[in-house]
Parts: sequence; C-alpha cells; structure tokens
Amino acid sequence: MGNHLGKVLRPAVDRFAEKIALTDTGCIEWIAGTNGVGYGAFYAGRTSLDDHGRVYAHRWSYEYHVGPIPEGMQLDHLCRNPACRRTDHLEAVTHQENVRRGVSGSFGHLSSGNPRASTGMCRSGRHDVDVVGVHRVGRRTRKNGEPYTTCAQCHRDADRRYRQKKNGAV
Repeated sequence: MGNHLGKVLRPAVDRFAEKIALTDTGCIEWIAGTNGVGYGAFYAGRTSLDDHGRVYAHRWSYEYHVGPIPEGMQLDHLCRNPACRRTDHLEAVTHQENVRRGVSGSFGHLSSGNPRASTGMCRSGRHDVDVVGVHRVGRRTRKNGEPYTTCAQCHRDADRRYRQKKNGAV
C-alpha cells in the first residue's frame, strides 16, 4: 500500500512491535519517543484531516489487544511504570480512581509517595537514584514543603535531548 509520495506504509502493529522491549520486571516497555514524563508517543496514522495521528502507546496497545477504553475511563498502570505497554498491567478506571491510586506529586518527580522510592529506583524505573542522585528543580516546593526533584540521570538525558533538538542535531 502506498501513500501520495509513493512510499510503502507498514502496518501500525509492525511499527509498534519494533518500539517495545520485555524487561526483567515483566513490563513490556516503550523504548521509542515519549511525552517527556515517560508515556510513549506513537504515530498510529491519521483517521481524518483533523486528526494528527499521534496517540499514547499504552492506550493504542490496550485498544488493539483488549478493545476500546470505555467512555469516561482512563488507563491505570498497575505496575506504576508509565513506559509499560503490557495490557495485563493496565486497567481501565475512572479519573478519580486513577488519581487515588496514583503517585503523589507531579508526574516524573520523586516523592515520598513514589512506590519506587523504597526500591531506590526513579519514577521512570530506569535508574537507581542512590547511584545517579537527584536533581532539585528550581526553588519550587510541593504543598507539603518537599522540594520538586527528578532523577539526575533522567534530567541529564532530557537536557541533552533538548539541546540536540534545539541545535538541529537530531
């Protein structure tokens, strides 16, 4: 099947399969582009002129393997790993339930509410914060007085990607 440029378009499921990897934890992680806080971004294809074709990878995986996400529901990562695409690690829940179950604080930040904090892993699950350290984000603090912090390695990686993109090196 070709597009208007004569290029052959590969099925979305084939492209998706190239962007995931099984981890030691049992998660099937998205290893391609993310939205900046760990949720995979996937180009599934446009369905209309108003549609940009980009979707969250975990939502696409769930809808492909399980079925439509019920109206008014969100997907909760039971494993607490936003990079995970494994459908049995995802559950459709209300927004209120997702917030209730969620990690306190902003996405991608470390806090006492982070279930990975006791394991020494950062929010993305990729780095041991006891080894790479944490990065304080400005002078801002949470409502409970804790400083906003991120995994230092995740911060360096994001900063490097930003500089490469800004300088056109990507």
